[in-house]
Amino acid sequence: MTDTHQGSCFCGAVHFEARGAPLDMGYCHCEDCRAWSGAPLAGWSLWPADAVSVTQGEDRLGGHNRTGFSNRRFCAECGGAAFIQHPTLGLVDIPAGKLPSLDFAPSAHLNYASTRHPMRDGLPKLRDFPAEIGGSGETMAE
Repeated sequence: MTDTHQGSCFCGAVHFEARGAPLDMGYCHCEDCRAWSGAPLAGWSLWPADAVSVTQGEDRLGGHNRTGFSNRRFCAECGGAAFIQHPTLGLVDIPAGKLPSLDFAPSAHLNYASTRHPMRDGLPKLRDFPAEIGGSGETMAE
């Protein structure tokens, strides 16, 4: 794994980087992640906010915060996803597919109670979020 991972929006107008190693990686099955990604689940990588920076096109970043928890950032030109800021946690979630050099190694499934795509992969399936960030911390069977 390299020390710096580069990513961009769909058209390349916005570039960003993540330095170091992610704090965690996994899958999210919540309705918001499914709607934003257009997929049955979303692969995420979680980083300290100070390890992520926009290196090009910051003026082209748009954003939307539907829940008050997740500030979803995207390119205003192409609409392509960039990353999700979680200001109350001091964390940034970068969709795993946005960092081509990142070896995606998921550790868990979040919001599995909302899944539309059940997976049998042996990873823990959390009903919602870990207790440390306000969830129940409850796991579910595959």
